[in-house]
Amino acid sequence: MADKRALLDDRAIADGLRNLPAWEGDSEGISRTAELASFRAAIAVVEAVADIAEEMDHHPDIDIRWRTLTFHNATHSSGGVTRLDLELAKRIDEVIGSVSETAL
Repeated sequence: MADKRALLDDRAIADGLRNLPAWEGDSEGISRTAELASFRAAIAVVEAVADIAEEMDHHPDIDIRWRTLTFHNATHSSGGVTRLDLELAKRIDEVIGSVSETAL
């Protein structure tokens, strides 16, 4: 199995982002902004993502402005984007989708 912390090249990043339409970025990092229905919904997303990040031992940078969240994923120890960042992005999308559906 390939090392999940190995840097991805531009092509691999672009391929990964095709499956993550809300995300954009380059070899330095990928990011996504999401507006939730309320401040509490945004905090619920942050809490769920925190649990996932701890489970994965891989933590995104998170900026919260009222009900708007911006996530930035990069594997700092590797110096750029790795498979972990794409996997975390997918899981963040799942959380955002589930919180949006429950309309906290």
